[in-house]
Amino acid sequence: MTRLGDLERAVMDVLWDSVPATSDGVTVREVADALDGRELAYTTVMTVLDRLAGKDMVQREREGRAWRYRPAATREAHIAQLMLDALDLGGSRDAALVRFARSVTGTEAEVLRAALGAEAGLTGQEARRPALDEATDR
Repeated sequence: MTRLGDLERAVMDVLWDSVPATSDGVTVREVADALDGRELAYTTVMTVLDRLAGKDMVQREREGRAWRYRPAATREAHIAQLMLDALDLGGSRDAALVRFARSVTGTEAEVLRAALGAEAGLTGQEARRPALDEATDR
């Protein structure tokens, strides 16, 4: 997954914030109108959406002569994929994960513990034990 430029990120934010998963999507004009404060030509927004479609970041469907666009994945799924891609940049994934685990707040650590516990099929107290703390002591 490629990193997004500023304008691509702004367009994706519009899509993520305004297009429900059940929606048919939005038109270029609707995206351009939602980019308040930016004086962008219609063709610029159309080009950005076309590039995002080429990167599989958005899905588009023909409606008459226009296209309707919607995000191909949720913002959270995109961010998770960026994190996984970052782990693949080189070096040790384990070392990067440990460093990341040491940098999260207590609340974030609780969220990770609960998610890891749920993934492992643990419930309640089992999921709350300090598994991340143990992992960071290596």
